[in-house]
Amino acid sequence: MTILDIPIISRIRRNHGLEHATITILSQHFPDRRLAGFSDLNGFYLFGEVPSADLREAVTRALARLGNGERYLAVHPHCGTNYVASGFVAGLLAWLGMAGVRTKRDKVERLPLVIALITLGFIISQPLGPMIQERITTSGDPQGMIVVDIFPVQVGRFALHRVSTKG
Repeated sequence: MTILDIPIISRIRRNHGLEHATITILSQHFPDRRLAGFSDLNGFYLFGEVPSADLREAVTRALARLGNGERYLAVHPHCGTNYVASGFVAGLLAWLGMAGVRTKRDKVERLPLVIALITLGFIISQPLGPMIQERITTSGDPQGMIVVDIFPVQVGRFALHRVSTKG
């Protein structure tokens, strides 16, 4: 048993995978709509203007497709994991680029190198985020998960839905 198999972590990873699969399906129907999500132990929130009936259909389809082996749907190109991975690599290279610098003048002189290292970091880190999603932050195997409820939530002027899951 690994840390990823701990029931709480496994549930969050599976909800995160379902969130991504749902957003992928919704994005095909609403290509110009900005959508985002946030997963937790009991489901996920979907941020964005989407009719509840369309969301319900997308969640149902996403869960079925994941259950039928389309695990790639759990990895999304706009997941925060991608940005964190790129930011980490770029930040690490920036820190290394400034190693040993003591004066302001040295910092200014080193700046072109640091910018080049950060750019290189963003380029080489592109495959890292999806790999981390696939192996750590999401799961494309719903393992008997069921959707309990889907309901709209109004927070000020923001439209969002709660998708509650079990299993």
